[in-house]
Amino acid sequence: MGTDEKSVIRIGGLELRFLTDEDDSDGRVVMFEFTVPPGSRVPAPHFHVAVDETIYGLDGTTDTTMNGVAHRIGPGDSLFIPRGAVHSHENHGTATARSLIVLTPGSIGRRYFAEMAVELVGGGKPDPARIAAIMARHGLQTAGP
Repeated sequence: MGTDEKSVIRIGGLELRFLTDEDDSDGRVVMFEFTVPPGSRVPAPHFHVAVDETIYGLDGTTDTTMNGVAHRIGPGDSLFIPRGAVHSHENHGTATARSLIVLTPGSIGRRYFAEMAVELVGGGKPDPARIAAIMARHGLQTAGP
């Protein structure tokens, strides 16, 4: 995929820089750098129906909650999040956190995040029904507020 601007998706303060997307791998894997500024978080706890996620810390600290258990992911730390595990990512620190995210198989990728960016940042109040439909279409479900 490369490092050009079309490989970068921004959702609020979050930034995803795709290194391998679903098209590059025939849907086998998606890999991206995930940047989370201080005080930012993934909008809602969620789970993947058929996709496993691995997070590997690069810079700063990401606070990841999985099935109610908090994990601090710093440089060199990793966490495997199996399909079906409810999880969320936040940055409670004072420095920007950057991690590598690997999704297998690669069915949740650039297209999903691009759709969510339009819905969440496109102006106006996000429509929960449209958000739920986008998530369901890509194999995700919300699991709380």
